[in-house]
Amino acid sequence: MDALQNGNKYGDDSQSANEEEEEVDPRIQGELEKLNQSTDDINRWESELEDCRQRFRTVLVEATVKLDEHLKRIGRPVEESKPYWEARRIARQAQVEAQKATQEFQRAVEILRAAKETIALAEERLLEEDSRQFDSAWQEMLNHATHRVVEAEQARTRSEAEHKKTAANYHLCISRMKQLEKKLKRSINKSRPYFEFKAKYYQQLEQMKSHVDECQTKVTTAKAEYRSALRNLESISEEIHAQRRSLAMGTREQGVGAEGDTSHDDIANFKMESDGLSSDRAEGAEATLEASVNKLTLTVAQEQEEGNEQEGHYSNPEIS
Repeated sequence: MDALQNGNKYGDDSQSANEEEEEVDPRIQGELEKLNQSTDDINRWESELEDCRQRFRTVLVEATVKLDEHLKRIGRPVEESKPYWEARRIARQAQVEAQKATQEFQRAVEILRAAKETIALAEERLLEEDSRQFDSAWQEMLNHATHRVVEAEQARTRSEAEHKKTAANYHLCISRMKQLEKKLKRSINKSRPYFEFKAKYYQQLEQMKSHVDECQTKVTTAKAEYRSALRNLESISEEIHAQRRSLAMGTREQGVGAEGDTSHDDIANFKMESDGLSSDRAEGAEATLEASVNKLTLTVAQEQEEGNEQEGHYSNPEIS
């Protein structure tokens, strides 16, 4: 009955252990949610990417057809005025570069001014406090400020040279454009609708291309998150399987009847100790046993002697 109860108890413990093993790791749920979200993002952005590409191709075909129509209608002035429109495009690009160089030069000037103010303030405080000792920390701070001033002066020199270069290039491009405008004034006026129409469509296509690139970037990001979630799930799965293998190879729980093994150790380690009451009885029993053994030995010896003399048969002795 006890063994059956122990077996039922072990079965309950084993079932509860299996239930604990079957519990889902919370990390798995989180990674599965990331995986599902990444899948939704991939599908959504790939669909939008395909739509954007389709719209881009549609606008491109439409622009090509309409530009061909304008070219056929206007004719020769389009080819004659192309140098002017190209010079105008280059002049606009030079203007953007000159503006960027101007901003960099202004930023370098501000950094240099701030660095010089820092050194001036440090020197002023040093002169005001006569008790201040010129220690290594103060020297390091001044050296750092001086180094910043030197770097700022070098940056200003480079940005100033770039500013002058881009400004000169811009003025050269403007001069070239004006010369062509004066030379090709009649062809420019006739071909203006064609090139304005072309610029309008190109601007629209540039915006659409930017949107296509943005969607492509989002698709790439979503796929990277999907792969990351998959790798995390694989790592968690390998970790769980490793833990299960470790448990399977480790110490197992004892089964039904295993409790009896421990009782042998108790018996082997058991020592009889006198209780002071039964010791006299034990000594008397030992004395009686010893007398019986001596009597048996003597009887056997006598019968053997008689058997040798009479050559009779041996009979089993009895203890009286």
